[in-house]
Amino acid sequence: MKVIFKQDVKGKGKKGDVKEVSEGYARNYLLKNNLAVEATKANLNALENKKEQERQKEAQELEDAKNLKEELENTTVEMTAKAGEAGRLFGAVSNKQVADKLKKMGYTIDKRKIEMKDPIRNLGVTKVPVKIHPEVTATLNIRVSEQ
Repeated sequence: MKVIFKQDVKGKGKKGDVKEVSEGYARNYLLKNNLAVEATKANLNALENKKEQERQKEAQELEDAKNLKEELENTTVEMTAKAGEAGRLFGAVSNKQVADKLKKMGYTIDKRKIEMKDPIRNLGVTKVPVKIHPEVTATLNIRVSEQ
């Protein structure tokens, strides 16, 4: 019997897979526990429509990420901090502080997406990569000036 999996079933298939399983297994376990539905024409068409909608949604998210990348690369984040001699900061500017400043500017970006190897410890402009989408990474300019 052909079934469409509604959830991942270990050793049998993943969500959205169409597989041939024994009729007893399908009726007594998969269908009974709502893990799968029978692969009728209507259910197969519904699965195709759902996959098409997901593809369109992913394409839209990618387009939005590219637009956000353009905006972020044309934006400079202004930060202030206390500094000593030779432009060395008394503290450091972390990705959390940058995320908070971006939030005030109207961008909602998770601090974990701001990929700083080390916190910023010097005055001046620093370029920091920001992973917006798995396929899109923007370069953000952060200007640290003395308080």
